[in-house]
Amino acid sequence: QVQLVESGGGLVQAGGSLRLSCAASGSIFSINVMGWYRQAPGKQRELVALITSDSSTAYADSVKGRFTISRDNGKNTRYLQMNAMKPEDTAVYYCYANVRQTYSGSPSDYWGQGAQVTVSS
Repeated sequence: QVQLVESGGGLVQAGGSLRLSCAASGSIFSINVMGWYRQAPGKQRELVALITSDSSTAYADSVKGRFTISRDNGKNTRYLQMNAMKPEDTAVYYCYANVRQTYSGSPSDYWGQGAQVTVSS
């Protein structure tokens, strides 16, 4: 099995910064893609940022230029640096990973427990 453990959520004022971390552990052969989605009350879960095994990145238009995703391969950990935060960034942020557990196995999707991020105006 694969576990994703998130940390770093909390309360911040508009214009402030937070950093989320997500550590993957368990039976991992390779991580294809890892990143974050978020879900605000009454809204669907949406992509925030992803980073691939070759360090390609993708961001939601709403966070481009403000959020940066990075990786620490040695620790199977990814980070989401969130700057210039806005009240509309308030949501539960879920870590996501697409993981291959064996060389020949098919990759599977895994999710973290979620971290509440609240931005006050």
